[in-house]
Amino acid sequence: MDGDVDLKYFSIEHDRQSLIPMIREAIDLSGGKLKLFASPWSPPAWMKTNGMMNNGGKLKPEYRQAWADYYVRYIQEYGQEGMPIWGLTVQNEPEATQTWDSCIYTGEEERDFVRDYLGPTLHDAGLGNVKVIVWDHNRDRLFERAKAVLDDPKAAHYVWGVWYCGDHFDNVQLTHDAYPDKHLIFTEGCQEGGPHLGSWDTGERYAHSIINDLNRWTEAWVDWNMVLDETGGPNHVNNFCSAPIIADTQAGKILYQSSYYYIGHFSRFIRPGARRVACAKTLDSLEATAFLNIDGTVAVVVLNRAEQAIDFILKSRGLQAKTSIPALGIKTFVF
Repeated sequence: MDGDVDLKYFSIEHDRQSLIPMIREAIDLSGGKLKLFASPWSPPAWMKTNGMMNNGGKLKPEYRQAWADYYVRYIQEYGQEGMPIWGLTVQNEPEATQTWDSCIYTGEEERDFVRDYLGPTLHDAGLGNVKVIVWDHNRDRLFERAKAVLDDPKAAHYVWGVWYCGDHFDNVQLTHDAYPDKHLIFTEGCQEGGPHLGSWDTGERYAHSIINDLNRWTEAWVDWNMVLDETGGPNHVNNFCSAPIIADTQAGKILYQSSYYYIGHFSRFIRPGARRVACAKTLDSLEATAFLNIDGTVAVVVLNRAEQAIDFILKSRGLQAKTSIPALGIKTFVF
């Protein structure tokens, strides 16, 4: 409701129609191990300078506290539904003016909102354990935007980590080197432009990003869409994309794409709690990463983006083995 700064009319009733039942089922299927993070795309229209949830605009300064209170109510309501929120980003794509829900923050505005409103409000509500993440946007501005927030000790106190998407892997390493106590997570992976049925490039693109991110202190990698229909939707603004799984609703078929299998080389063999170990290579044509799992096994994922098969020697702890990887292939070795 317009002007409802006390949130007397706040409700998640709309979410109970479809969203909450779906999330609850996913939590049950995961054995209660699913982590949920929230990412707001826009404050209510009346809180914004442009008077609408779409097309950018900014949060009006006089509504910063009401907006921080909104985060708390959302987290509390979902908690009562048996769905605890593990973390949240301050704003989805804070530098993008979109035809859909969007809101613009400068680095300084994000810093001030976290330091003076969101951080303290979460703390006072007993929600200091909820992970606050800044810069939910691209790698190209990652270091610059992280610096704007984390150079302020009071703001940094409330920030758990930084999220990003896009390319520019050196900025990921630079951000870790400057702020080694903060966490890095890739927030949004996606192949744009429709479903790309049968394409091998989509899986290769995922693996290239995941390997280069993990080798630069990234702790988790999130896909934007797990399942889409045969059009690359549904999407309310025709922003159609691909996904690891395409559900052909016309033919009644499930179509597993290359990205599904490429992601599996990481998610199935590099388990939660694993720690990255040194992995040096002598061939520029290969990309690789290695992790020590909590059960003592080591998982090494190797990507070959070349047009020909490559023979190589895998060495570890005084042992070595001759092996190979096919052209445009990916392999995981566990020992």
